[in-house]
Amino acid sequence: MKYLIASDIHGSAHYTKQLLLAFEKERADKLILLGDIYSHGPRNALPKEYSPMEVSALLNAVKDRLIVIKGNCDSQVDEMISDFDFINGVCLNFGDKTAYLTHGHEYNKDKPTKTKFDLVIYGHFHVGEIEDKDGAVYICVGSVALPKNQSPRSYLTIEDGEIILKSLDGEIINQIKIQELN
Repeated sequence: MKYLIASDIHGSAHYTKQLLLAFEKERADKLILLGDIYSHGPRNALPKEYSPMEVSALLNAVKDRLIVIKGNCDSQVDEMISDFDFINGVCLNFGDKTAYLTHGHEYNKDKPTKTKFDLVIYGHFHVGEIEDKDGAVYICVGSVALPKNQSPRSYLTIEDGEIILKSLDGEIINQIKIQELN
């Protein structure tokens, strides 16, 4: 099973199309979006080709291969235009390692969960990074549409025990092997 994990589309039809091209090019089985799907949020500029309805149509077309986690900019009304649910979080097992996937506004490297996970994967901060901290690996997948701090637009893939943070152009930013985690 190959996962492609991305976050913070913020209503950009342009970058949703690019993400879906990467999803197909990667030949991933599941696309997991870590929230902030349609709304640009009050602190963000409008992203390129801001069109929540078009983003909805694009994502509805892949709903059978899609898991969406609710972000802090997502609301109940967003579900009205979506053929998929917005859920609070997901746990995935990779052998004896457990990953928790969330948006990042409640749990992240600076606000860890009380439950022990080997990996915590999130978005929210719009800067892709992989950091080992306090016995867990924290991975921020960055943002597809609105990266911050001059970081590249990014996403994550997980396959065969390897986690790879990539730019939207497919260039490797960082990578780790799950079996090498403490």
